[in-house]
Amino acid sequence: MTSFAHDYPFDPAYGYTLDALKSVPAPPAPDDFAAFWRERYAAARAVATDPVIGALVEERDGVRVHEVAYTSVGGVRLGGWLVLPDGPVRHGFVVGHGYGGRAEPGRDVPLPLPASAAILPCVRGMGTRGLVAGIPDVADGHVLHGIGARDTYVIGDCVADLWCAASALGELVPETAGKGLGYVGESFGGGLGALALPWDERFAAVQLTVPTFGNHPLRLTLPCAGSGESVRGHHAAHPEVTEVLRYFDAATAATFLERPTLVAAALFDPAVPPPGQFAVYNALAGERELLVSAAGHFVHRGLLDDLAALDAARREFFAKWL
Repeated sequence: MTSFAHDYPFDPAYGYTLDALKSVPAPPAPDDFAAFWRERYAAARAVATDPVIGALVEERDGVRVHEVAYTSVGGVRLGGWLVLPDGPVRHGFVVGHGYGGRAEPGRDVPLPLPASAAILPCVRGMGTRGLVAGIPDVADGHVLHGIGARDTYVIGDCVADLWCAASALGELVPETAGKGLGYVGESFGGGLGALALPWDERFAAVQLTVPTFGNHPLRLTLPCAGSGESVRGHHAAHPEVTEVLRYFDAATAATFLERPTLVAAALFDPAVPPPGQFAVYNALAGERELLVSAAGHFVHRGLLDDLAALDAARREFFAKWL
């Protein structure tokens, strides 16, 4: 077990050893789990995304970064960034973000491979470029929006926002269409990726860092400092929400994910309990690789080393599969 000095009223390692973490299972899927997600995917693919490239924001690391806007399900118009290399495009990426959204491309650029184009979408409700009237823009509220029914839960629409982002990328950068895309997602973006990618054959390889939404039944028993605590509180007053959460479990979805996947999971994480992260990795149906980090969502002395190790592992992983 890994331990750090902290002020949390709970143990962010939750008493798990690495061996125990590697044994955390995925909850069984509802009988219509795959049908539910395939129907949502088909609806997203039918959307005319009408992408538009906006202003040039910056030039660095051999790429140009532009603002971008596109349409997702429900006619919702979303923003983000489009990354274009100075030379020919050989690879394409969709890059998800953590809870709280993104205000700029940040560490998502440079991309894992040279000669890559990427779309960095802001899913609905998150970040200044993803604001949507009526959807809370703070994680604790966002994660509960529409949670009363599987068809209204905002997480399902956020997954669709990623699918529509991939469609927008293919339209704006035709060189990425017909090639296997890469997906990169951290925390919230990791959980969304696990939910999105089993159904989308446009993607060839997946990298998830400290993914959330893994093993909801277990998460509901674990206190945390992230959005899961809001769900725990809601569940205490509305236990029937368990049936909705069954359709949005990243570990359950991972049992359908056959694309090669690299998961970076942490031993100590106050925001996303490590057992849920490892449940996603353990459940993967295809080729899989695991990078174990000392901590997630926590500033510690070895953080820069952990980030460097992740960057190196990500580059090696995508070079092998894309």
